[in-house]
Amino acid sequence: MSGPALVARSPVLVTGGAGFIGCNIANRLATEGHDVLVFDALSRPGVERNLAWLQSRHPKRISFVRGDVRDEDSLAGAARQASAVFHMAAQVAVTTSMVDPREDFDINIRGTLHLLDALRQSGRRVPLVFASTNKVYGDLADLDFTLGGEAYHPTDLVIRDHGISEARPLDFHTPYGCSKGAADQYVLDYARSFGLPTAVLRMSCIYGERQMGTEDQGWVAHFLIRALEGEPITLYGDGHQVRDILDVSDAVDAYMAAWRNIDRIAGRAFNLGGGPSNAISLRQLVAFMGKTIGREPALHFSDWRAGDQRYFVADTRHIRQTLGLNAPKPWREGVANLAAWLAQERGLPLATEKPLLRAHA
Repeated sequence: MSGPALVARSPVLVTGGAGFIGCNIANRLATEGHDVLVFDALSRPGVERNLAWLQSRHPKRISFVRGDVRDEDSLAGAARQASAVFHMAAQVAVTTSMVDPREDFDINIRGTLHLLDALRQSGRRVPLVFASTNKVYGDLADLDFTLGGEAYHPTDLVIRDHGISEARPLDFHTPYGCSKGAADQYVLDYARSFGLPTAVLRMSCIYGERQMGTEDQGWVAHFLIRALEGEPITLYGDGHQVRDILDVSDAVDAYMAAWRNIDRIAGRAFNLGGGPSNAISLRQLVAFMGKTIGREPALHFSDWRAGDQRYFVADTRHIRQTLGLNAPKPWREGVANLAAWLAQERGLPLATEKPLLRAHA
């Protein structure tokens, strides 16, 4: 089955379509003229605003089913209508998985299997693109690092220059890592075993507009929200850990390109992030945020969290070459744009008259 050369008569299904990345995918699809079925439990506070935003922008293109991926019948009903699927619905927090690993399993593994099997039983070759995570590679504890410029740097020169590639062995840590990793493998195997045209994008840190940042997920937006509201930011670990951050518009480009090229990439997984050009430590990012909003945020420090990686930068050469993606938006530009959007959404000025707060452990 080829990619979407023409607008499909059946809707494109976006599970978790009221969430941060999901609603941005749904918006792009509707903007391009596709009918979209948003399937979402609306369990995360604030996502109703994303759904309302979608419906107001695209009243004739967006339809909505309030449903939980653990409800096999409801999910199968949505899947039966779909011309393609972007599977974004998930339990997304490592911390939550540590508190309730059974719920994490049910949403991330059982829910994904419900969806895959509904597509298999339909007898149609419906494309599915799955949102996986860099957590499938574990804590990368075998890598050695040096510390310089408030950031960790790999001693391995290939990794330092290019990042972590898809050749890295899988090593699931934490219940969240296990559930997302197992779902990742199910998606790939349904291409091998049943011929479903599926692909997996293992994402690094995605940020941007419509992100409802919390401490456990969406940390770039969370840091900015705390800074804008004059509240301290808690860093777990020493703050020198490095991530490659990617603006959501670039992530959506990758998802759309994966769909368009699904026949060529079926059964394959790709790392998706900002790459080395958008690699930044938490401390460096907070410092930039302070300059952007006109006030230095306070920092608190706490213990490292389970499975945390001191460094993850995606080697994006494979996905960019395969899908023909453009260079990503520079992180300074993207973070400044997000700060402006959050300030507008919350009625807060970028500069504040509150006194500077000192960082302390």
